[in-house]
Parts: sequence; C-alpha cells; structure tokens
Amino acid sequence: MMMRIMGLDFGSKTVGVAISDALLVTAQGIEIIRRESENKLRKTLARIEELIEEYEVTSIVLGLPKNMNNSIGERAEKTLEFQEMLMRRTGLSVVMWDERLTTVEANRTLIEGNVRREDRSKYVDKLAAVFILQGYLDSLKKE
Repeated sequence: MMMRIMGLDFGSKTVGVAISDALLVTAQGIEIIRRESENKLRKTLARIEELIEEYEVTSIVLGLPKNMNNSIGERAEKTLEFQEMLMRRTGLSVVMWDERLTTVEANRTLIEGNVRREDRSKYVDKLAAVFILQGYLDSLKKE
C-alpha cells in the first residue's frame, strides 16, 4: 500500500498543493488552485478530492497561519474552518502545521533562485505548500 501525504497552503484566493513521494521523504509542489472569491470553496474542495484520488493520498497537512505571537487571527480561524470541511469531505485526517515562517522561507528561496518579483507570486503558494509538507515530513523522521 502506497502512502502519500498532501500538503496544503490555504490562502484567501488560492490553495497551494504539494504531494510527498511514496517514501515520505520529499515534497513537491503540484498546483495552485485558484478561486474567484474567498468563500467559494466547493470547486476547491472538489479539486482537492480529485488530487487525493489521483495521488492516493492517505492524509493531509494543512498550514496554520498563526500570528507571530502565537495567537490565532482571522486567517487562522478560516483555516481551521477549512480543516473541518476537508475532514468531512474526504474522511482523511488533517494535521495542522505551524506555517509562520514558510511563506518567508518560500519568498527567500525564490529570491535566491533569481525569480523575478512579478513571477514570484505565481510560485509562492505552491512553494509554501512544499515547505509546510517538507517540515512535517522532516518531523516524522525525527520521531
């Protein structure tokens, strides 16, 4: 039985998606799901379900955007609601992962890779999902 874990970076208009390899060692970005408005999640959830099936995903890691002082703001509240929806729709476990530094890290990686500023936004959500998932995979190895 192959096991793959999906990493998600839930933004106000996009969801970055990453998938682990079958050995749960590396994460790779696969797509950015876009939606017209913040509250239209039906298509987003449907697309995630398609990807779960396609990649035989057995669990999900969702980035939790806490404030730097560790408190839960509006963005994190919405992410927790999204976690509920995902668990209901997919029946999979959805682990929350503190993603406070991942977007910063994703941006830095793009800058170091000389990606032009206007192109950065195209990749940053996908990369953030990769960092969320990679952080989680690395933590599994430590256990």
